[in-house]
Amino acid sequence: MLTVCPTPIGNLGDVTSRQVAALRAAHTIACEDTRVTGKLLQLIGIQRENGRPRLVSNHDHNESARVEELIALMESGESVVLVSDAGTPGVADPGFRLISAAQDRGIRVDVLPGACAAIVGLVASGFPSDRFEFRGFLSPKSQARRAELESWQGGTLVLYESPQRLKSLLEDVSDVCGDSMVFVGRELTKLHEEHLRGNSAEVLAKVAAKTIKGECVVVLHAPYKEQDDALGRKLVAELVSAGLAPQAIKTIVSQTLGVQKSLVYSWIEDQK
Repeated sequence: MLTVCPTPIGNLGDVTSRQVAALRAAHTIACEDTRVTGKLLQLIGIQRENGRPRLVSNHDHNESARVEELIALMESGESVVLVSDAGTPGVADPGFRLISAAQDRGIRVDVLPGACAAIVGLVASGFPSDRFEFRGFLSPKSQARRAELESWQGGTLVLYESPQRLKSLLEDVSDVCGDSMVFVGRELTKLHEEHLRGNSAEVLAKVAAKTIKGECVVVLHAPYKEQDDALGRKLVAELVSAGLAPQAIKTIVSQTLGVQKSLVYSWIEDQK
């Protein structure tokens, strides 16, 4: 069995009894950093005896190679618990490859509820959350990052950013996304938690005036962009000419342009 176990993002009091029980009962714990997880076990009172639970590294640089080893352990009857250094594994953290492989092999996967910085930041922002997009860390290079921001169609967007690149990200947001609303959550759940909220220029000015420490959750909100009707109709016409079925056209165009399938259907009907 594979148990996906969130860990605190800054406040040890957020560890749950289910998480402690899973970590205590594990044969093997797959860790982003074994040193970090070893320290967490000590803090929550789990004493390792005779090397159990065994701690093995499972991070971005070795996960592809590690998956088969961990799958073999689970298929032999061992219980494996998957953790990252902080937060929920698989959410902008290592883990999705192992989870996917376990699902494909018919291994039971239990996901425990727990800390996730993206959700904490989203809720704290006060922006509409009935529908949102999560992109984790954007590119560290400005040109690529600006292209990613240009592809955002509006609504609520949740990002992660390092303190070193926060100002550069907000400069690009201000240039590319105009007067969008911005929330920055810093040191979430920790003693010195801080929230910055306002339009892009206001938050950029606040960030530029201080030294930022700690990983940040950045939440953007703006009205959904008006879709280019001519572009949609042109794409539909090309797909109709290529002989694609209406259902396939609706799926392709709605996903490409971020529009409702009902609108794509009207464009298809106009082609008849």
